Amino acid sequence: MSYINHYDAGGRTRRKWTKIHHRVFVLLSSFTSATPMLRRRPPCRLIRTSPWAPSSAAKSTLRPGIGFQQLRLESTSGKIVRRSITAAKYGGFICLSAAMGVLVIGSGIFLHDWFTYTDRHIDRVPVSPLALHPENGGPKKLPIARVLVDDEETEENKKLAQKPRLVIVGGGWGAVGLIQTLHSNDYHVTVVSPETFTTFTPLLPSAAVGTVQVRSLMESLRKVIARVHGHLITGKAVDLVMSERLLEVETFEGNAPPKRIYVPYDKLIIACGSVSSTHGVPGLEHCFQLKTISDAQAIRRRVVDNFETASLPTTSPEDRKRLLSFVVCGGGPTGVETAAEIYDLCQEDIISYYPKLCREEVSIHVVQSREHILNTYAQAISKYAEAKFQRDGVDLIVNARVKAVEPDSVIYTVKDENGNYIEKTIPSNFVLWSTGIAMNPFTSRVSDLLPNQVHKKAIEVDAHLRVKGAPLGTVYAIGDCSTIETSIVSYLLELVDEADTNHDGKIDLDEWSHMVKSIKKKFPLADKHFEKMRDLFDAYDKDKDQSLTLNELAEMMQQLSSQMTALPATAQVASQQGKYLGKKLSKLARARDVLIKNEIPETDEAVAEPFRYFHMGSLAYIGNAAVFDLGNISFMGGLMAMYAWRSVYWSEQVSSRTRALLMFDWIIRGIWGRDLSRI
Repeated sequence: MSYINHYDAGGRTRRKWTKIHHRVFVLLSSFTSATPMLRRRPPCRLIRTSPWAPSSAAKSTLRPGIGFQQLRLESTSGKIVRRSITAAKYGGFICLSAAMGVLVIGSGIFLHDWFTYTDRHIDRVPVSPLALHPENGGPKKLPIARVLVDDEETEENKKLAQKPRLVIVGGGWGAVGLIQTLHSNDYHVTVVSPETFTTFTPLLPSAAVGTVQVRSLMESLRKVIARVHGHLITGKAVDLVMSERLLEVETFEGNAPPKRIYVPYDKLIIACGSVSSTHGVPGLEHCFQLKTISDAQAIRRRVVDNFETASLPTTSPEDRKRLLSFVVCGGGPTGVETAAEIYDLCQEDIISYYPKLCREEVSIHVVQSREHILNTYAQAISKYAEAKFQRDGVDLIVNARVKAVEPDSVIYTVKDENGNYIEKTIPSNFVLWSTGIAMNPFTSRVSDLLPNQVHKKAIEVDAHLRVKGAPLGTVYAIGDCSTIETSIVSYLLELVDEADTNHDGKIDLDEWSHMVKSIKKKFPLADKHFEKMRDLFDAYDKDKDQSLTLNELAEMMQQLSSQMTALPATAQVASQQGKYLGKKLSKLARARDVLIKNEIPETDEAVAEPFRYFHMGSLAYIGNAAVFDLGNISFMGGLMAMYAWRSVYWSEQVSSRTRALLMFDWIIRGIWGRDLSRI
């Protein structure tokens, strides 16, 4: 029996009584003596630390000068050498890989430039005479663009010119969603838009303070419509001739006066968005809005100008406070995110590059007409956002209404404890107006043309997104400019006639089940209101005769219609409607011949179900933090939530180009801060 003092990695002694250690040591020593290649001195040497007489068997296996004593591993220098070699090996591998990557990328760019910048000549491009000299017609005798300039450039364009004409008004979320899902060879597509690009609107508050560049939120519409070989007409729609299927467009020609033309269509998609609602408040010409790239650029210039003027020694304290007072009218996502972005700008950049007095004098005010900001979100989210703003010193003014906007102040009224309205004033040189939506001029014109359009804020469409009152299957509306009808009462007689199989003028329980199915098919928004069909039937069966009369049904439908909530005017709704419509139109185009052969009416119902909105959640940025409302689940937090918010918006970009630019912007902002120059 013998023992050996073992030393672990921390230098602690672990003495174990065993015969196995001794035998293993003898075996290894014998093997080392028998193998010349293994006789080399190991990088670590054993040294004598205490006198102790080894056994005779152990003595025969030790090298001269090494006693079988208490052993200690003197390995510091050896470890350093080995780790240095390992670090050099992996470091060299990484550097070599990086160099190879740079070489490959550089070679790729060189090859791209080599094959791109060549002498390319285009001779004798075929153009139809009608494209250069269109004939006049229509009620106003305007040029009719029946043939476009590039309709005969290629054989594919010639074939598409014979397809049904699909005209899309607008270039926002709905239009892009439609184009991304539309089959490339089914329609002759023409997009009419005043802008040549589409905008990622949810990040406009970030662009307004320089967190991201405006170019990172823009993608050329010509690149988007290239997948369907579409055409772009830069202009704005102003009128509609439904009897002749002509869209009147006002085109822009540089500094020349605008001209008007007719664009013929077989199917027209109205996706031109909306404008901000004024609510009859005077002085809104002194406010900023945040719906376009131009709005974001104008806000950025005003913010920079205010800080620069406030930094001048000639600026009085009163003017400095007014210049550095930022008022946001509206507590929705746009208003809240803009207030948060302005706060971030002050905390992260203004405090570092401007006089400290400027940061001290900054005040941010959010005026909300409701009791809470983000009132369409879960209550927990609203409270979290309000607590975050209160900690940051953002002034929340709830249950208040803006009375007027002056050039240098905002006047609003708020109730006191006794219920009386008190008028207050906030001096300010920056006011953002973000309170609801209203019709733009074109949608208002379309609504006026149709007698059954009674909605005041948008065009009413049915569950298939067809404009009510327009010729069936010719005019659709999606996005902010439309709203799905919720009035079941107007279809009551039609529903009763379909469900009343015994023609007794009443709806019994079996007929009621059939009627509910018809209502759900025509009004998908009413699904949740008919989950308890029997309870609803019993509630309105006043005489308890197990049937519903026409008056009882009318009362029920009137009540349910008032409870149905229209879809919100968000980018998510517009995108889903556009994708739905693109898929449906492609199915309709492919099934046209089959429907005609089988004498089936060419209607939307023949190829697709009604549109159903799937809510994927709402999110908002509140200053180095974010909130998510996923329906039954709410998520809110700091940096991790903010990165999740960024990830969602990054994944929803239109193209890989904008994703790359957006990622670079966030990296640049994190390392070097925002761009504070005035552009």
